[in-house]
Amino acid sequence: MGSDENKPEPIVETAPIPQRSSANDVLSARLRQQELLSNLGVAALRTVPLQELLDEAVSVCAEGLGAELCKVLEFLPGESRLLMRAGFGWQEGLVGVASVGADLASPSGFALHTGKPVISNHLENEERFRTPELLLAHGVRRAINVILQGDGAPYGILEVDSRSPGEFTEHDITFLQGAANILGMAIERQRHERALKGALDYHKVLLNEINHRVKNSLQLVSSLINLRAATAGDPNITDVLREASSRIGVIATAHERLTRSPDLAKIELAMYLRDLCDDLQEQVIDCDLEFSASEPISIPTDRAVRLALVLNELVTNACKHGRFSGSKVRVWVSIRGRNLDSLSLSVRDDGRGLPNDFQIAEARTMGMRVVAALIAQLGAQLNVLSPAAGGTEFLVDCPLQARNE
Repeated sequence: MGSDENKPEPIVETAPIPQRSSANDVLSARLRQQELLSNLGVAALRTVPLQELLDEAVSVCAEGLGAELCKVLEFLPGESRLLMRAGFGWQEGLVGVASVGADLASPSGFALHTGKPVISNHLENEERFRTPELLLAHGVRRAINVILQGDGAPYGILEVDSRSPGEFTEHDITFLQGAANILGMAIERQRHERALKGALDYHKVLLNEINHRVKNSLQLVSSLINLRAATAGDPNITDVLREASSRIGVIATAHERLTRSPDLAKIELAMYLRDLCDDLQEQVIDCDLEFSASEPISIPTDRAVRLALVLNELVTNACKHGRFSGSKVRVWVSIRGRNLDSLSLSVRDDGRGLPNDFQIAEARTMGMRVVAALIAQLGAQLNVLSPAAGGTEFLVDCPLQARNE
């Protein structure tokens, strides 16, 4: 709130009546006030919801000043009113409904516009300000209020009211302003959090829109390539074009998955690969494809796309080269978490199997060369197995994060 010399002078109705309380009573009251402020500060640091903090503050302030009533008034600029946002001791149903004027003729309005605390110790004789009907209806005889100020526009007013005779003093302002400062910082923090959340939500919408458009563009490119493949007239060219289209489709599926994900940096891998397998089942003939996953696995998007491309190549290769004459190839795809840091992807078929001397590093087909390059980029390991029941199994052990992350 600034240094003491810049501190606004309070507007006090009358000079305080000399206190008759003993020094010990005064000291005990001040210590209790400090304890109450400390507890309120702890509550504010817990980042509890604002309404919960306001409800606690009005109770604390009423106790700290030995008063029956307390309220937080939120300024509504469009209506030039101060709305009771939290209250202690008031009739039920007033919070969120009751309001007072925010003009300079109102004690609360004066404090709001000038930043000066206001003490009215004899409301029945008050001539400086208009006494709000709310106070008259509740038999309030004295009141004290201070501004609730954050870094930006004022939030409103913190006010304590009492039906009993007595005097609020400048010492009481110190306590009440301490509580207001705690609330002001909490209010401002939540304002910043709302602004940040709004900006984050906007960027999420923007990224989703970008992903949606990228997906549509990739699907359009894939469709054009498929159209060209259908009219190529050369089986080799047709195969190359369709393989290229399939790879583009893998990336398009990733962007589609991103538009449905709350986390744009990661993808739920099992659902992504299941979608991919469904697409492959529709595209590949003479192949029965089954997919299974042991559990959800969250993985960075770029790694998910690489794994999906590996899966795409392995499944396409099994369906294309693994079948016997006149028979369908069955392909089983499974994914499971090995531990907290890695996963295992298996692509197994019951086809004709690979040559005994097969080495993926020496493979000449484009698909296997793509797989080898992607495995290296992922920092993964690929094992090629020959199950006793026949066919081939490709087993990929892959870390969830890149080694340097």
